[in-house]
Amino acid sequence: MHGAEPAVMAGGFACIWVVLMAGIALVALAAFALWIWMLIECLTKETDEGSNRLIWVLVIVFLHALGALLYLIIRRPERKRLLGR
Repeated sequence: MHGAEPAVMAGGFACIWVVLMAGIALVALAAFALWIWMLIECLTKETDEGSNRLIWVLVIVFLHALGALLYLIIRRPERKRLLGR
């Protein structure tokens, strides 16, 4: 019985590892989806006035998920309030 304990522990560790990797993969997929969504929204709905579109596209492209999150939190509500789109 003593020899079976390391095998059981290894199986439990493998299960935890798989769940952790699946969680990380889901977060990465969600971040990628947010990045694509904000990039498309910026390219199609942002005005060219004052180079807003170019600046925000560069922020989103170079900062990836963080840039998309910044656009979602900072610029998108302001754009909707000002332009209604």
